[in-house]
Amino acid sequence: MNKILLLLIITLFILGCSAEHATDSSPIVESMYFPPNDGSNTWETKTISDLGWNQNSVQPLLDYLQLKNSKSFMILVNGRIVMENYFNGHTATTPWYWASAGKTLTSTVTGIAQQEGFVNINNKVSDYIGTGWTSETLAQENLITCKNLLSMTSGLDDAYNDNSDPTLDDCVIPSCLIYNADAGTRWAYDNVYVKLQDVVANATNQTWSNYFSTKLSTKIGMTGSWIQSDNNSVFWSTTRSMARFGLMALNNGVWNGTQVINQTYFNFATNTSQSINQAYGYLWWLNGKASYHLPQSQLQLNGSIIPHGPNDMFMALGKNDQKIYVIPSKKMVVIRMGNAADSVNMALSNFDDALWQKISALYQ
Repeated sequence: MNKILLLLIITLFILGCSAEHATDSSPIVESMYFPPNDGSNTWETKTISDLGWNQNSVQPLLDYLQLKNSKSFMILVNGRIVMENYFNGHTATTPWYWASAGKTLTSTVTGIAQQEGFVNINNKVSDYIGTGWTSETLAQENLITCKNLLSMTSGLDDAYNDNSDPTLDDCVIPSCLIYNADAGTRWAYDNVYVKLQDVVANATNQTWSNYFSTKLSTKIGMTGSWIQSDNNSVFWSTTRSMARFGLMALNNGVWNGTQVINQTYFNFATNTSQSINQAYGYLWWLNGKASYHLPQSQLQLNGSIIPHGPNDMFMALGKNDQKIYVIPSKKMVVIRMGNAADSVNMALSNFDDALWQKISALYQ
């Protein structure tokens, strides 16, 4: 009996020590939060002090954002709002344009159309919208696949600019889509990606906006609208709707347990898509690569696009500094909307790196 009692005491002692050790050493992993899709204003928050970040770095960041013509700024960590600030009369309910940051919406919806069997991105564009959509020869045009549009390697001339008629800038009618190189041999940032919206509409036999709403925005609780602007269809939304899309991207296409976009496709979309510009996926920009190309340039520049930003960051970047930064290693999404920080620009600017010096000061 004494032996049994002794064994019982020893066993309880070991179990107690193990439990104490687990409590002391095991980190508490916070769950990912997704705001409800019920139209309410509910969204969980987290404070700077909760995260152990540097409160003294908050005001310099806000002052810089104010100085640089920002309208809104938001940081999410694990889906929870850590910072949400509005400037210059902008509010949480005011819509603003995404500009080319909305390219990532087109990339995502194209992937959804593929997972549903409507589109194969390896097929030529003319399979879906017919031939003659460019001014190229049939042989040249038939080289252009949907993947070429996603990766900016169509080979079409990106320098088209009719100064006599500004409405033809960035146009995608056949007379504007002129041969420059064989598809896949040249990377150039241009507007021809919007033909993917025609591809999806024709393949699904729905309007682009309806398919987008049904398959993406409604599923993640986004609100907003596509508005025609010259030769482009531009998405407008609130800052929180932009943040919802960023949160889905952070979770590899999953929204609150629902796989909205196939994870395999999304991984391809947010990694290098071709051998020319390492910093470009499927209409997403990629940080931390060995080299990159800038819009409107054929120069290869060495190093990371945003040196002070995390190396695993991928980004939706739009004209006049519309930004979605997604940082998987930090479970973080950062949003910036507003006017151009310094001067009109296509997507990237010096503002990105200067802003990330301010942001990283929060947690370093």
